[in-house]
Amino acid sequence: MPIKNRFAEMQPEIAAWRRDFHTHPELGYEVHRTAGIVADKLRAFGCDEVVTGIGSTGVVGVIRGKANTTGRTVGLRADMDALPITEETGLPHASATPGVMHACGHDGHTAMLLGAAQYLCETRNFDGTAVVIFQPAEEGGAGAKAMCDDGLMERFSIDEVYGQHNSPGMAEGSFAIRSGPMMASTDEFEITLEGHGGHAARPQMTVDTGIMACHLGVALQSVVSRNADPVERLVVSVTSFQTSSAAFNIIPQRVVLRGTVRSMNPDQRAMARRRIVEITNGIAATFGGTADIDFPEGYPVLVNHEDQTDHARAAARIVAGDCAEAPMVMGGEDFAYFLQERPGAFIRLGNGDSAGLHHPAYDFNDEIIPAGCSWLAGMVETRLPAK
Repeated sequence: MPIKNRFAEMQPEIAAWRRDFHTHPELGYEVHRTAGIVADKLRAFGCDEVVTGIGSTGVVGVIRGKANTTGRTVGLRADMDALPITEETGLPHASATPGVMHACGHDGHTAMLLGAAQYLCETRNFDGTAVVIFQPAEEGGAGAKAMCDDGLMERFSIDEVYGQHNSPGMAEGSFAIRSGPMMASTDEFEITLEGHGGHAARPQMTVDTGIMACHLGVALQSVVSRNADPVERLVVSVTSFQTSSAAFNIIPQRVVLRGTVRSMNPDQRAMARRRIVEITNGIAATFGGTADIDFPEGYPVLVNHEDQTDHARAAARIVAGDCAEAPMVMGGEDFAYFLQERPGAFIRLGNGDSAGLHHPAYDFNDEIIPAGCSWLAGMVETRLPAK
């Protein structure tokens, strides 16, 4: 079966929605304009129920099929938030908000799920209930967790949940997925090293945080090279050094290091967290200083469920004729929280030869809209087949 003809017909309209979202990007939980448009359209489509304010600014639409003999519910999710990046595309629909742009394609994800919702409201050719989920704050704000904490799964009786993300560099309109771990956990750390600052010409009168920071940056690399199982995937990156002084002749009182830890394995994740704390405290003590470590837990590993992955792959093959095996990647995705609550799967949709995600020249490819909408609607129709 090719892409649904209805979505080919709807493509210009859905692309116009997408470009409007692109021109008016919003960050984190402050997606008030986007969420308002989404809710208005869902009501206009004829959703049986539209609920706003889930997880702060999330929107949920409920669409009931022609029958409900199974009592089952399938959830479909799109993210709505943008990124704090200055756009450099020069396109007519470029961001009108300085310093904010849709550099990850969430504008496209939202538009495609709206298109699927309109189709499902028109046809209702399924036995059960479809729940369309529009989520804020995927980019570091854990909006998925906020919606789950707000009772999303229980309130709407969701049995399975599915999501998709565009992928630059993958063939336009193609799909890729894998069962099991697919995207990494994403922990961030901030380490404040405290010493005793002073004149650079009298280092003996100081406790040098610069020396501490240099040793620590190198030593933290041993977590991967000497503590991690070599067959496991683990990344420890120190990405920022900030001193309390920028002068050439001052040894700083304080240095702040920031970085990230990425893992595909909860045990390796826990080991890395433990070793970073031990190494940091040890080096600070060795040089006579102290360390304060802020190390909150970030997104968990995104783990696709086996049966649901098979169903997602089958639906992708119906749309595109094939579905590749996706590689593991060390980027994170808060859809992982949904997959901790319910069985489901997350799939990649090829964006073609575009700039990469989170790049100022990125733009979502409107030509993939029919494929993405077809897969979303297909997940409902194949998981809740009409009698």
